[in-house]
Amino acid sequence: MKKITFLFFLFISVTFVGQVKGKITDLNNNPLSFVSVYFDKTVTGTTSNDNGEYILELKNKGKHTVVFQFLGYKTLKKEVDISSFPFELNVKLDEENVELTEVLISTKDNPANAIIRNVIANKDKNTDKFAQYTAKFYSRGLYRIKDAPEKFLGQSLGDFGGGLDSTRSGIIYLSETISEIKYQKKPKNFKENIIASKVSGRDNGISFNRAEDANINFYENSVEFGNDLISPISTNAFSYYNYKLEGTFYDKNGKLINKINIIPKRKNDRVFNGSLYIVENDWALYGADVTVTGAQINIPVVDVLKLKQNYNYSDENDAWVLISQSIDFKVDFFGFKFDGRFSSAFSNYNFKPNFTEKTFTNEVLTFEKEATEKDSVYWNKLRPVPLTIEEVQDYVIKDSIKMVRKSKVYLDSINKKQNKFSFLSPIMGYTFRNSYEKWSISYDGLINDLGFNTVQGFNTSVGASYFKTLNDTGKWWNVGAKLNYGFSDERARPILFFNKKWDNITKPRLAISAGVTTAQFNDREPISGLDNMIRSLVRRQNFMKIYEKEFAKIGYSEEIKNGVYLSSSLEYANRKPLFNTSNYSFARQSMTDPYTSNNPINPQDFTNASFTEHKIATLNIGATFIFNQKYLSYPDRKFNVGNNKYPTLNVNYRKIFGASNSDLNSDLFLANLSQDVDAGNYGKLVYNLKGGMFLKQKNIAFMDNLQTNGNQLVFITGNQLNNFGLLEYYKFYTNDKYAEAHVEHNFKGAILGKIPLLNKLNFHLIGGAKTLFMADRNPYSEYSVGLDNVGFGKWRFLRVDYVKSFHAGIKNDGFLFRLNLLN
Repeated sequence: MKKITFLFFLFISVTFVGQVKGKITDLNNNPLSFVSVYFDKTVTGTTSNDNGEYILELKNKGKHTVVFQFLGYKTLKKEVDISSFPFELNVKLDEENVELTEVLISTKDNPANAIIRNVIANKDKNTDKFAQYTAKFYSRGLYRIKDAPEKFLGQSLGDFGGGLDSTRSGIIYLSETISEIKYQKKPKNFKENIIASKVSGRDNGISFNRAEDANINFYENSVEFGNDLISPISTNAFSYYNYKLEGTFYDKNGKLINKINIIPKRKNDRVFNGSLYIVENDWALYGADVTVTGAQINIPVVDVLKLKQNYNYSDENDAWVLISQSIDFKVDFFGFKFDGRFSSAFSNYNFKPNFTEKTFTNEVLTFEKEATEKDSVYWNKLRPVPLTIEEVQDYVIKDSIKMVRKSKVYLDSINKKQNKFSFLSPIMGYTFRNSYEKWSISYDGLINDLGFNTVQGFNTSVGASYFKTLNDTGKWWNVGAKLNYGFSDERARPILFFNKKWDNITKPRLAISAGVTTAQFNDREPISGLDNMIRSLVRRQNFMKIYEKEFAKIGYSEEIKNGVYLSSSLEYANRKPLFNTSNYSFARQSMTDPYTSNNPINPQDFTNASFTEHKIATLNIGATFIFNQKYLSYPDRKFNVGNNKYPTLNVNYRKIFGASNSDLNSDLFLANLSQDVDAGNYGKLVYNLKGGMFLKQKNIAFMDNLQTNGNQLVFITGNQLNNFGLLEYYKFYTNDKYAEAHVEHNFKGAILGKIPLLNKLNFHLIGGAKTLFMADRNPYSEYSVGLDNVGFGKWRFLRVDYVKSFHAGIKNDGFLFRLNLLN
């Protein structure tokens, strides 16, 4: 304890030459956080922390003018004569007197509308003034929790890294980042190099406070803030907002500032609430103080997000540029009460950078060497916003705990608790861990793979595996065995497997397996085992058809070049037909349809199989191309972020060979093109195009035909974009050519949000179309219209679609209900 106390006082007492520091309060001595502090006629400065404390770096002594700027308060200029460092300067800010003049009051036209129109008309002119720049970026992220539950879904939640007090409240995440950023407007480019990064209580110190994520730009029509929101100064803003001039005041340089209240026309649209501060004549942003609700960003668990931005005037380029930003949030869900803040500060702008063709690449984030290993002395010297006492305590306590928790004694003690075997372990599963040596042995419980089908009856699996972590950059291997047993067919099917991964950069991975298993005739697996079990037991409908294969398989995958992924596999299998052995169901046979056979071609044929037993080899070679893929280079991994401007292309060659009956051998080429298109204020368009062709038409085994993903369920789970809504599972298959297309557009609130009364429900309109072409068959097509985000309050997990299908002159229709846990 003495050691911690000593470190604590050492941590907060370290000061350096070249600092102006102090505390900022209002007239009632209440601390003011997030006040912008900078030297006059510059855009370099800092912000105050939650306690109102600030530290402003200064190179030279002598006379200086320090400016304190905060939305809602009068800007204060303090002239100081500094003879020694550190120099203490405490100030009090008075609230801004925002007034409406008689001229504005008597104006017939809404003066706020005229101001906003001027801002919209001058957006390009203003943003061209900082069309390219470099800057220094600082970010701090903090999460707090209040009254944290000790368990969730029966699992202990621990102490969140040691940050909780006796009431299980406290900081659970604290991080900081200092980086250099480069920005270009046209073509739009952004690059960040992280100089220093740390996370309280973490050994690797990698935070995820990216500058690009903090680049919330109201000058864009669509603002990415939890979701794509309509900017209050977008070109079509008047369709979403009303405006009111709250009043005006003058800033430190005598510029007239207009405070505009932005009022959503429909509260559940993807819009902001709050105020914008606009500079008269320049028609530029001076500040923003806005909020959004969870309903507006389509994240129901969020209560509110609050955004505050401060801009400063730059003499160098006659522009108003962003110097500080804070995002506050509150979440209350499933008993978890979170709040927190991400604050950012921009400084050292250079508006005439020497960019070349090599400045911007697909690598948009890099870390300097040892960026995550900077000590407290370094941080105290470089940190532009001082820590609060609460934050200092969190660093000191968690860094001390971290050293303890890395020790063998501590890890062994934790494992001793974790490794206790309970009476439920045989059913739920069990894992024995050795955290210090980084290995574990796991047993899969009986309930993990419980299922039912008419071939095996009730069936379940038991398994055991060994997992070994070799380093902290993604190298590991595991080996194990699994035994599945069907209680009706009385058949045990074992599988052995081995997997190895080498790193998190190109992610090379080897997978080897062998054994006996059951597989769906459609290898795209259109129906889940859970859905099939429920339908079988409750409705006596066994949609899933399976066969058995004794196999040995080896596979390898890797990203061979940025955006180019290679995958390959080779399997040799003995494939056998299977027949129903169980007629069990909760539903009486007299009350519903009887079970169909396990023959997907003729479900009423209980005697003949759809294929004869055979041995065969399958070679798959595939490549995925993500064009112009952007990526982040972390010290221990490469994180690919894709590029939504271009589609993703997947091509695959499948060769089936080695069969004693040569008709079963085949060569198949497949291609898939997909993309998520961000339509900004008008929602999101997604499409997926597939096509395939056999080199030669032959009488191949049924499971080797090209098949579509059908659906015969009314209530389905997960994303079903690539499934047809009303198509029987095994009706369409071919050994020749085929193509299918799936297109869907989610309008978010762009349409229903404009309809009175309906806009209060906050439902999202979705339209879709699907079509299928196969050789020697009539085309099949579907059209759908649906509602997403259906529910109430924070519980909005339901989607409802009405689907109409057309095939060979036959029309069909129906409703589909879909559970979307993650919208």
